Amino acid sequence: METTPPFFRHGPGPLARLLFFVLLSFLLMAEDIRFQYFPKLRQTIAVIIYPLQKLAHTPITIYDQVSEFLSNFHLIDENIYLRQRYLADQKQLLQLRALEAENMQLRKLLGAVERIKTKTETEAVMAEILYAPRDPFNRRITLNKGSQHNVQPGQVVVDNRGVVGQITQVYLWTSEVTLITDKDHSVPVQAIRNGLRSVISGAGKNDELELRYLSINTDIQQDDLLVTSGIGGVYPSGLPVAIVSSIERDPAYAFARIVCSPVAGVDRNRQVLILSLLSPMPENQIETPRIGSKNN
Repeated sequence: METTPPFFRHGPGPLARLLFFVLLSFLLMAEDIRFQYFPKLRQTIAVIIYPLQKLAHTPITIYDQVSEFLSNFHLIDENIYLRQRYLADQKQLLQLRALEAENMQLRKLLGAVERIKTKTETEAVMAEILYAPRDPFNRRITLNKGSQHNVQPGQVVVDNRGVVGQITQVYLWTSEVTLITDKDHSVPVQAIRNGLRSVISGAGKNDELELRYLSINTDIQQDDLLVTSGIGGVYPSGLPVAIVSSIERDPAYAFARIVCSPVAGVDRNRQVLILSLLSPMPENQIETPRIGSKNN
């Protein structure tokens, strides 16, 4: 009688094996809940297989680290690029703001040209300030217009608000302006409120002028607006010069100390106007513009 070789022998059927493992599962769960021997066994097994788990996770860990390393390189490059872009955008923004401020100043100057032409018989030439001396006691600026642009000594320089100074030196392509705040510069002025005429002089500071040799009982008040009187033919009449900022009347002195603030931006603007009278200017005023203004 032929027998089946051991290699081809069949074990229990699938149903029998299913019932066996189901029964074994219930027994293990009951033992785990009832006697709690398996938790210690699981801890022991976990300790034993932990190195194997670490070894199995090593490729994934290496992949994550390499990905993070490459990502950091990308973030660094992106950060450098964004910082450079930010600096470039900031530069363009600052340039745009400067252009907007310059455009606004030019519009104001154009408006000032129309007002001056309406009030006085003058011509205006726009000029740009090239540089100012570093000496804090030197109240002069240099413009980019000279004799080639018909600029002459004695011409008045203004901005959109008032008088800035007077041309004192002229070169071929540039000219030098003495600001009204210079110690040696004086301007004949008149108070708008009462028509009082006087001469205002520089105090050597950008924000200070002085009305000298006025008695303590002179009718002058704080916040009085002083404009050019037009006497002498150097300055057109009606140009704002200064506002009275403080008055000290000490009976011990014969004269009051009157300090004024210039109306024009003598230390701020970059564009100015050079005014010239349409009527001929007296020769003595052209040759010595500052002395002529002082005599008035």
